Order: sequence, then structure tokens, then C-alpha cells
Amino acid sequence: MTTLTIGATIGDPDIAVELDARRFNRHTFWVGQSGSGKTYALGVVLEQLLLNTELPMLILDPNGDYTRMRETLPSATAADAERLAEADIRVFRSGSAEGERLHVRYTDLPAATKAAVMQMDPIADAEEYNVLLHGDPDARTFDAQEMLAELRGSGDPDQRRLANRMENLQILDWDLWSRGQASVVDTIDERPRATVLDLGGFTHPAEPKVAALAVLEHLWAHREERRPVLIVIDEAHNLCPPNPQTAVERALVAQLVQIAAEGRKFGLWLLLSTQRPTKIHPNVLSQCDNLALMRVNAPRDLAELADVFGFAPEASIRRSAEFRQGQALFAGGFIAEPTFVQMGERLTQEAGGDVTVPLRVDAAG
Repeated sequence: MTTLTIGATIGDPDIAVELDARRFNRHTFWVGQSGSGKTYALGVVLEQLLLNTELPMLILDPNGDYTRMRETLPSATAADAERLAEADIRVFRSGSAEGERLHVRYTDLPAATKAAVMQMDPIADAEEYNVLLHGDPDARTFDAQEMLAELRGSGDPDQRRLANRMENLQILDWDLWSRGQASVVDTIDERPRATVLDLGGFTHPAEPKVAALAVLEHLWAHREERRPVLIVIDEAHNLCPPNPQTAVERALVAQLVQIAAEGRKFGLWLLLSTQRPTKIHPNVLSQCDNLALMRVNAPRDLAELADVFGFAPEASIRRSAEFRQGQALFAGGFIAEPTFVQMGERLTQEAGGDVTVPLRVDAAG
């Protein structure tokens, strides 16, 4: 059995705590309020997966916290540093951050997804939707301005309305689109050890959600290939809220619900990290068989966790309100019994981190 050493038992630092790597073939829920050390601790587990398994990971990273996983700390052993340096880790950036760009192809999106992006209803906007349904631009020659010109020059009022909608919403101006360059799904299809998608730098608020939707729809469309991948979603409430408001959010949540319900047998396994269980869609939360619980104070959240994760004793869950930073309860299939853990040290750089309070410098000191 391959085990992942993630820290030590709270109260006895000589007893190591290990997770069963094989049991990441179940969905995992990771929760802890702000300041609990959740992002740092999750990095500990992801590093161990890199070192001790061949499981590919797709990391949807809204804050750029995992973009430096190729950079080891001086405290890492020479052997671990070498193995992590050799790991195939790809990082795709959004916004102005340096690095390879995070792009997807507009032409790869299904018609229903394009319609969601364009806030279009198949009944209320039937004519425009029909134009979209039958217009299939060639990915090799696709040019946004040429497409708009063709729609406007067609003489068809429905095509002209579709062109106006695209231009008014400025969708074709998004930085997300590849515009003839490679799409991130091409890399994901190669199954590198880790693919990190930095979602936080996009200008339009819908872009990170469309990026996630494009990737998840692609994985689902190719599910019959049964090529395993661990889909890590940090700050998962941004992508999987209980009450999605926009068409894109509804499509994204629907896809995550489908993966949660049916993806396990195809090798599509979720690891969702968030601050509160009540901020995640219940049909996704209820499918999680592994629990990593850090400090949570809210009584409503503790009650929700106790109700959903019956394999963890309620008294143990409620103890999480007393956790210090870096302490956690692990329960479920990936550990022999519910265990209280003091998380170990990171081996790689954490790219994010809290901003410190500027303090007055004592001139006399």
C-alpha cells in the first residue's frame, strides 16, 4: 500500500499520520475557515501525491497559490527536491502574470455553452440560438472579426442580431480565447503530473468560470477513455455554489454535479477545498467520501458536516472549533480511522499568503 505522510498525531509528534493514496479514487472534501492554514496544508498533501504516486492532477487555482510547485524550499531533502524538480508540472497563467497563457478555444465549446456565455435562451432567443447552433467556425481559420463581418454581411436579421450580441457583450475580446494558439485542454490530454490553472487574473468575472467549464466539459466528453485525473478545486465555492445565478454558473454546477455523481468510475475524482460546507452545492458535497476538516467555528457549518459525513464522530467534528492553525481532522476512506493531525511542513513554495500589517519602525530601536 502506498501511503502519504502528511504530519503527526496531535499530542504526540512521534506518531506519523499517513493517508492511503489509493483512496483518492473517491471524492474528497477539504474545509477550513480563513486563517486555519487550509491552503498551506492542502499543498502538503498535493506534494506527497506528486512524490509517491503517478496520479495526474488538474488544479483550478483562483489565487495563484499553487503556481510555484516546481520550486522547492531549502528544507526539502535533496532526494525530494530532485524528484519534484523532475516532475512534469505545467503552470498556465491569466492576467499580467508571467508564464504560459491560459487559453481555451472558443470553437471547442458546445453550442449550449456558447449560448450560456452569451446569455442566450434557446426559447426566448430562438432565432439567434438557431444561428449559433448551425454556425460552426473552423478552428484552424477562426477569426472573430471575420466572423462578425460575415454575420453582419449575410443579410439575415437573426445573424446580425447575434453579431450585435457578441460585440455588445465583448465576449470575443476576452483574454481567455486562444486565437489560433494552443488550448490548455491539449496539455491536460497529455496528463502531466500536475496542471495548474491560475484563474485569478482574468478581467471579466465570467472568464475563470468559462475556463473551468471548458476544461471540465472536455474531460467529461472524453470520460470513456478512463484516464484518471484528480481535479483539485481550491476556493470551490466560486465554481460550485449552492444557488448558481448565471447561465454559465448553472452549466458549471451541473457539470460538477454530474462528475460528482458519475465521474468516479471513469477516473474523474474531485478534491474540493472551501471555507464552509454550506457554500458548496449539496449534490456535490453529499458525494464526498473523504473529509479533511480544519478549524471551523460556525455552529451551522459544524451541524452540516456532522449530518453529511456520518463516518466522522460528531464530537470529533465539533472539536475542530478549537483547532489551532495547521491542525486538522482526517476521516473517511483514505485513513484507517478518524485522526487528529498536526500538518507537516511544505516542500515547495506557497505562491500566495497573507499580506502583513505594516508596522511603525521605532527610530530609537
